[in-house]
Amino acid sequence: MSETPADDRDSLAVLLERAGARERAAFEALYQAVSGKLFGVQLRILKDRTLAEDTLQETFLKIWERAASYDRKAGAPLSWMIAIARNAAIDRLRSKEDRLGKASVTETETGEDILQYLDGGITAGDPVEARALRHCLNGLEEQARDTVVLAYCYGFSREELAERYARPVGTIKTWLHRSLKTLFQCLEGD
Repeated sequence: MSETPADDRDSLAVLLERAGARERAAFEALYQAVSGKLFGVQLRILKDRTLAEDTLQETFLKIWERAASYDRKAGAPLSWMIAIARNAAIDRLRSKEDRLGKASVTETETGEDILQYLDGGITAGDPVEARALRHCLNGLEEQARDTVVLAYCYGFSREELAERYARPVGTIKTWLHRSLKTLFQCLEGD
């Protein structure tokens, strides 16, 4: 009999708590349970397997260091770890760009392809949540959807989005605010 998503969340929370108490066996089990999902998130952002593998190792060091600070009331354990993985990948990407002197990540694809990110990481553990989020994102106008996904999945700054869309930063802030409000209303209604 397979575990339900709630059982998965409880199991991951217990593993995180035990890892926070420095139980190596729990940390190894946690790694086995979520490394594939976190790697998928990082590979999607970095688009380089070797870089994603290195970043995954750094991510698990951060998870080990921060596991004691995880609080079940603050959110699902997988979401907490995905945020750490995502931030590590974005930091690595920006660091790589700085070293190579490249322009910002404004070449990322948009449109329907951008929603592939959802399938690879953010909602991988909950198909119902993935469908609801995809439905609500598809309900946004294309430009609004793209700015939300670029900002919150790929880590684009407001300034990078302003440059990409040739709009003032204030306009981008407004787009993001309105789009998130609409998105959250849709998710609450579903």
